[in-house]
This record gives sequence, structure tokens and C-alpha cells, in this order.
Amino acid sequence: MKKTLTVIVSIGIMASVLAGCGSKAETVTPAASSGATNSAKSTELPKEKVTLTYMASQDWIKDSEMQLAKKFEAETGIHIDYQIVPSDQYQNILKTKLNAKEAPDIFGGQDGQLDLNNLYGVEKNAVDLSGEEWVKREDPLFVEQGSFNKKVYALTIWDPSYDWVIVYNKKIYEKLNLKVPTTYADFKAVSEKIKSAGTTPIYEPVSDGWHHVLWFPELGPKFEEANPGLTDKLNSNKEQFANVPIMEQALTQLNELAKSGYMGENYFSNTYADTEKNMASGKYAMTVYNLGLPAQIEKAFPEVKADTFGYFLMPLADNQILNVNPAAPSKFIYSGSKHIDLAKKYFQYLTKPENLQFFLDNEPKFLALNFKDIKNRYTPDQKAFFDTYGKKQGTVYQTSISYLNPQWMDIGKDISAMFTGKMQPKDILKSIDKRRSDAAKAAKDPAWAQ
Repeated sequence: MKKTLTVIVSIGIMASVLAGCGSKAETVTPAASSGATNSAKSTELPKEKVTLTYMASQDWIKDSEMQLAKKFEAETGIHIDYQIVPSDQYQNILKTKLNAKEAPDIFGGQDGQLDLNNLYGVEKNAVDLSGEEWVKREDPLFVEQGSFNKKVYALTIWDPSYDWVIVYNKKIYEKLNLKVPTTYADFKAVSEKIKSAGTTPIYEPVSDGWHHVLWFPELGPKFEEANPGLTDKLNSNKEQFANVPIMEQALTQLNELAKSGYMGENYFSNTYADTEKNMASGKYAMTVYNLGLPAQIEKAFPEVKADTFGYFLMPLADNQILNVNPAAPSKFIYSGSKHIDLAKKYFQYLTKPENLQFFLDNEPKFLALNFKDIKNRYTPDQKAFFDTYGKKQGTVYQTSISYLNPQWMDIGKDISAMFTGKMQPKDILKSIDKRRSDAAKAAKDPAWAQ
């Protein structure tokens, strides 16, 4: 499969690509709408077939939602045209469409109340969804991150345990008599032993532009522990990233992992899409992923069982605090759409309890959903992970720090430059500060007023 993608891939093309990759996902018929518990007012169905356009970044639309969309069309005559955009181009393309007042009926966005209006101008570009019935059933933390000025603009259907952690091959660890590391020194020693045994310690897909960034802002709770009140100081412009030693330490250690060969020789060309295949091969011992990866691997490669893998936290800067993120890829209805009521009807359909359960049951990456009364499917290994790390947790910095998440891809370029020796950790922190300052001033944030 070619690495480059067309700017927008239609749902029909995407389905062909998935089929060409040999996807073995089973098609299960979603629950019928009869008996649904949704008190929202019914919307008169269109007399003629209507298409709702929905643009989103790669990996934001799950196969189970696409299956639900087909059922929705069969019941209502409303077709959902998914337009998938490469992740490194998405924000620019969406911004252009919003500015030109040519946005799709529904658009995807990374929510987070600190950046919601700055990123998408939700007060003028998105529909107020506060009165929708499903808002009462959605996890309040997620509702909060999809709100601005006390109005709900986003529908988020995501795994509340979708945290980024180290997924490791237990067989490799057992063979080499290794213990789960709890400090950076331990992690480095474990990686060295794995490398000496002929296995690449870490699968890191840098080519996608975003994945290697996870090692930094996901450690926000650790940064906060080392510097109590740092979040408030950063958000009020009373402190700078470049002045925080533990941040420079974390980036220095990340660079050391790459320089020491623990990411192998091909980390710049590795792709996120190939994670399952490479972890299943046994050629790599660890990767940064969410808790659903082992189930995905077993589904794609049945000979490799999910219980082959375990989990621990990213231990840069000796981190042992669980990273939690109540913000996630979300759905917005464009205020300029000619089909606002029908788009609301689609949101109502997706959030029916039986359809949410279908969504979860048929999405291997997810283990739970951020809605009431949806049955999770945590495995013994995952329960053990939460028993070990769940008592001490904090919010990741891309959600709690203003003007940080929008520069994610830029941070990715900076870290890549660090890997090649063109930037130093301190330079990255200074660049983050400069971009935050520029964004804050553009937004006329009073904390940055001169």
C-alpha cells in the first residue's frame, strides 16, 4: 500500500483499501431502532434521499460507526458520506473550509474546552447541542471538554480508558528474566538487555508525524507533581515551558532512547498502521499504544493471543502517574449546514444505548465508552493495570494547557529534528513557548497582553 494518501478519501475508496489489506472484521447487524430510549423530538424524514457530508482525520471514524451509518441510511434514507483526510493535513483543510463557509455538514475535531473556540470558532461555526437528550448520559468530564461558554458543541463517543501507555510482550520479558520498569534507569536497562538479545526494544512510528509526540505531553501529571501549580502558571502566562527542568529532562531521555538504538533503525519510516503486524511478529518488545492493542493483534493475527501482552506507564522522568485524557476526537454540526436537524438525528441514532453497545462491541481498540450503562470489556490484564496505577492519576497537558494541543504536529517536527541532531530539547521547549505566545496574542488572550 502506498504511503501517501489523496487529500480526501471517500468512504467508498476507504472501504476498498480496507478490503485490499485483508481485513477480517466481521459484519454484525446493529440493533434495530425499535424500543430505543431517546426522548429527543423526532425529526421528519426527508422525502428524497439526502447525503450528509462528514469530514474527519485518519483513525477518528471507527468501522463500527460506519456499519451503524449503513443501518441509519437503511432506516432513514439519509446517507453519510465520510471524507477522511490525512492527519497531517486535516487541521489546515478544515480551517480553510470553515473560513470559506464551505464546511461539511458534520466535521470532526479534537475537543478540549481550552482550545475549542480557538481551533474551530465553535460559537459561530458549530451548532449548540446543549438541549440534546444524550448530553445527560455522556460522561460529564467529556461533556465539559466539548463545551464552550457553558454551551455543548461536541458529541464525543470515545473510550474513557483510551490512555497511551507502554504495551509490552510478556514472553520476551519472561525469556530475558526482565521486570516491569518503574524508573527511567530501569527502562533503559531493560531496553539494553532486549537490544543485546537481538530484538528491537521499542516500535516507534515517527513517519505519521504525531505518535512520537505522545511521550511528552502525556507526562503532564508528572510535570505537575514536580511543580505544583504549574498548569495554572502556564495558562496565566506566569511560567514558560523552557524554564521547567523536568520537561527538558523528559525530552533528553526520549532523545537518548532513539540515539541508543532502542527504537531500531527504521523508526523514521515506521507507520502507526503497521503496529499490530510488527508487534505480532515478536521483532519488537514494546510500543506506546492504548489498552486495546492486544485484542487488535489477536483479531488480525489469531495465533498471537492478547494475553501475550501487558502494560505499564511511560517511565520518562521516572513517571508513575496514570495519564488521563477526557478530551478526544469529537463530532460537530456545522452551523451553515442545510441539514442541521438531520445531522442531529444522526447524533441521536449513534447515541441510542443499543447502538453505543454495538459500537463498543465491534471496535477492538475500545474497552469502554463514555456513556452511562454501557458494559465494558476489560480483561484480567487490563484490570490488573488499573489496580496497579489507577490510584494516582492526572490530566494530560494537551488537554489542561492552553494553546498546546493545536501545535501537536509542529511539536512532532521539532522532536524529529531533535532525533536528527538539528534541535536540542531546550530548543523544542522554546519553540512551544513561541507558538503558544503567538496563538494567545492572536486570540487576544489578556494573559499575554503587553
